[in-house]
Amino acid sequence: SAPQSVTLMQTVNLTRHKTGASTLCKHFGCSITVCDVGVNADIKEPKVLNKKIAYGTQNIIHGPAMTREQATQAIMTGIELAQTTNADVIGIGEMGIGNTTTSSAVLAVLLDADVDTVTGRGGGITDDSFRKKKEVIKTAILVNRPDKNDVIDVLAKVGGFDLAAMCGAFIGTAATRRPVVIDGFISAVAALCAYQLCPNVRGYLIPSHASYEIGYRLAMDAIGLQPLFLLGMRLGEGSGCPLAFEVLSAACAILNDM
Repeated sequence: SAPQSVTLMQTVNLTRHKTGASTLCKHFGCSITVCDVGVNADIKEPKVLNKKIAYGTQNIIHGPAMTREQATQAIMTGIELAQTTNADVIGIGEMGIGNTTTSSAVLAVLLDADVDTVTGRGGGITDDSFRKKKEVIKTAILVNRPDKNDVIDVLAKVGGFDLAAMCGAFIGTAATRRPVVIDGFISAVAALCAYQLCPNVRGYLIPSHASYEIGYRLAMDAIGLQPLFLLGMRLGEGSGCPLAFEVLSAACAILNDM
């Protein structure tokens, strides 16, 4: 699987229109805000907002990913960022190596689901790595015993700063009465966290593309939403959001002009 350094490289590349999501943003004329909440490196690119809470999370097979205070700080960071972002509609995506693992762990706990039913291969791994991934998730849940009725506890114990901040961003956008687009699997898990923390968020959520990760459908069903697209996209980063913006714009044109 890919090393942590890829997260740093791609976080910077997001600001330079060199990744899938940022290329689509440039093509469609949407702005992109890149925020670091926990990359395990110093980022020298001034276009990346520095809201770093820590240099990476802890190893979840030995104990919690972060403290409850850190999880809350990440959620509040997402809320504040969304509320201060001046846009008619916001899309939420992420960049992080290994974060389908944490997303699957969070989803397994929240839905009380078997790890095998929510865990996919993520960024394309070998059979051996895939078995190990599932073992890591099962061990992390056993060791940390997160409380499925306490979203913040789940995020703190087996989640990540990205998931917590995205969860906050969904809440912050809904609080300002604007629609907010879900990207793929990781974004969908963060949206489920937001929905469970604050059910009124649901009315503002708009899914984009159906992810290939097997847990995606379960997350959507739990929120009660249907994805707009089935395009075989596997990228993440928020790449489904600019496409969904175009569909939203078209829907507005029908409502306003037809």
